[in-house]
Amino acid sequence: MTNTYKTLKEKHQEEVNNFPMAFAFSEEQVKEGLVKLGLSPEDRDKVCSIPGGGFIRKTDAQALNDMFVRHAKEKQEAINGDTTGEGYIFDMFRYELANHEYGYTMELDDTLDALGYTFEDIEKSEKLTKGITLAHKALVG
Repeated sequence: MTNTYKTLKEKHQEEVNNFPMAFAFSEEQVKEGLVKLGLSPEDRDKVCSIPGGGFIRKTDAQALNDMFVRHAKEKQEAINGDTTGEGYIFDMFRYELANHEYGYTMELDDTLDALGYTFEDIEKSEKLTKGITLAHKALVG
């Protein structure tokens, strides 16, 4: 059975991986990154910083923002499209609970943080509650 959450997550990660960006933690890596982006080592004024020690061409900043906005929209549409909590939402919780070793720790905090949810968010939504309950059962019985 295909995990629809994992499929969308992998699609988004591939898009990020293919986006023209560089990461540098030394002067030599900055120069190599500029060349990787099609610039010369003197073109530092043509790039802007991104989190994690990265940088992109200033001309690509809007495209990067648009990509992340689209990713968020696609995730929300998938959540909205799962009216029962048994599809995408179940896949989402099952994947992230396993990813955050819930079966060992029985702690939800890291999973909820990774997904941007609070306990209150889950309690307020019948389909989120159902999805996380089914994911719990799938992982620990």
